[in-house]
Amino acid sequence: MKIVGLTGSIGMGKTTTANMFADEGVPVFGADAAVHALYARGGGAVEPIREIFPDAVRDGAVDRSALAAHLHENPQDFERLEEIVHPLVQAARAQFLESSKDSGADIVILDIPLLYETGGEEQLDAVIVVSAPAAVQRERVLQRPGMTEEKFTAILSRQTPDSEKRKRADFVIETGAGLEAARRQVHEVLAALRGGH
Repeated sequence: MKIVGLTGSIGMGKTTTANMFADEGVPVFGADAAVHALYARGGGAVEPIREIFPDAVRDGAVDRSALAAHLHENPQDFERLEEIVHPLVQAARAQFLESSKDSGADIVILDIPLLYETGGEEQLDAVIVVSAPAAVQRERVLQRPGMTEEKFTAILSRQTPDSEKRKRADFVIETGAGLEAARRQVHEVLAALRGGH
């Protein structure tokens, strides 16, 4: 079973691309989705987060906007949050890989937003970077509810530059030319992975 990482900076179309792989029957593990589950009522991260950031837990779930506001004021707490969340996400990923293997999958996709930032490429057979021209990225991100230039700049400052990601990738899927073009590239990447290239 080939384990393939999928990454890309904010607004590049990574989630849409991950869904295209899922549409092709490839099991996809989303780190963001795993975090959402951990933050939800009854999720494994709720109590540990409550101990450190009590103001970020409301009605038995992590309030993401309260947590984001806290981290904006106290950026030094990112590390403490990661110490809680990363091991829980890794456990969920290990379970996903085990069940994918048991079901006979030949390829799985790990959708990992901060793949290069966390050195996660080491355990992968290949990395796909989702990319788009900077102007397209900017336009997409600034259309998101509550997004500002300042927030966008802050997010980009924590992410490995797109040009660097493209250099380090085994495959690049360009999403600037629309969905059909991206879907064609998904098919090409799967053919290459299955052909052993």
